Amino acid sequence: MESDGDEDAAATPAAAAPAAGRLKGSPELTVDADMREMAKTAAWSVSSCKAGNGVAALRDDNLDTHWQSDGAQPHLVNIQFQKKVQLQLVVLYVDFKHDESYTPSKISIRAGDGFHNLKEIKTVELAKPVGWVHISLSGADPRETFIHTFMLQIAVLANHLNGRDTHIRQIKIFGPRPNPVPHQPFHFISREFITYSTIR
Repeated sequence: MESDGDEDAAATPAAAAPAAGRLKGSPELTVDADMREMAKTAAWSVSSCKAGNGVAALRDDNLDTHWQSDGAQPHLVNIQFQKKVQLQLVVLYVDFKHDESYTPSKISIRAGDGFHNLKEIKTVELAKPVGWVHISLSGADPRETFIHTFMLQIAVLANHLNGRDTHIRQIKIFGPRPNPVPHQPFHFISREFITYSTIR
């Protein structure tokens, strides 16, 4: 344990629709300006790994390295936070051209307070992805733009070409950026608005 895409169709919650989204990769990692990376201080662990291809490879910002599982499916990545956090987006870098049968084809995202009460919130299918795959954590209700959780688990349920072990090159977790003005219902972005948003 260490601390530290373009979408053919939108991914949908497993319970809300019979068919999961089929995602491909995007060459660029792009997220909204009002989101920030949340997992820098989280505790990361994996269900198994090949020597030299452990959990550190998921967070080294190097697309030439990868985590490789070394055990039975499902292959698990666990991200545990010190306090309850708001999460909006999971982004994975996977590469079917290089990894072929090691590339995930079906992924489940689970959340909860800990290992004892994880619940599946999203299942997605990947279609020979190359690049960054964006998996939104929002619910079917448009008001549900994020989840509130202590723990996130990414489970690789199947690989392309019926592969046994899996490769994931990077994982990033994003949540909403906190409002710079406490107790302010509006989220101002420009410096000028922030300057005049409170009475001095």
